[in-house]
Amino acid sequence: MSPARRFDDPRVPARRPVSRVGDLLPRAARELGLETQLRWVRAAAAWDAVVAELVPAAIGGSRAVRVEGEGTLVVEVTTPIVGQELRIRADGLLEGFAAAPGGIRADRLRVVVARGMIRSP
Repeated sequence: MSPARRFDDPRVPARRPVSRVGDLLPRAARELGLETQLRWVRAAAAWDAVVAELVPAAIGGSRAVRVEGEGTLVVEVTTPIVGQELRIRADGLLEGFAAAPGGIRADRLRVVVARGMIRSP
């Protein structure tokens, strides 16, 4: 067993400041070329949170797929009834999505009924 070193020993490495993992992820994602994917994962989570808050009956029945053209949010739903409910509440959902942390501003909502199960991202 080696003897303990004193803190003022030059061979003891200097301590780096402590950082939260969540603070390091954006930089790491950018360096790995994954910034777009990380942004979209955050947006999809924001969509789920907004739906849970504004249309609780539709929890788990939809997922944000992409943003097309000049700001059309495309959402995939499991059933036509969930799609209809989201269309009825589209203005509030889009407003909440834009205001949510990680959300994206979109002007229109396009709902697509999925064939079978909703695929995970």
